[in-house]
Amino acid sequence: MNDMNDDYVYDEASGEWISTSEATAKASEASRVQVRDSAGNLLTDGDSVITIKDLKVKGAGQTLRKGTVIKSIRLTGDPQEIDCRYEGIKGLVLRAEFVRKH
Repeated sequence: MNDMNDDYVYDEASGEWISTSEATAKASEASRVQVRDSAGNLLTDGDSVITIKDLKVKGAGQTLRKGTVIKSIRLTGDPQEIDCRYEGIKGLVLRAEFVRKH
């Protein structure tokens, strides 16, 4: 049983109050999500990727052509999404299945 001196935080995913040690364990588990590209290569923060097909970017009125290099990706915690920066497009998120490691 937990001590009465433990700090508690609200876990929005479960809707329950959990101890800070349990919240820390959940956060470290979530950060271990493996993201793989279209060829099955493991992606990490800071990698460069290449698009494998033409991708229409919603809201930007722009198309990323096949072979476009995207530098310094960031993992979002989702096993299928990566956060990217590309000139002229803010908040670009790509599906890992449409890129391969450069």
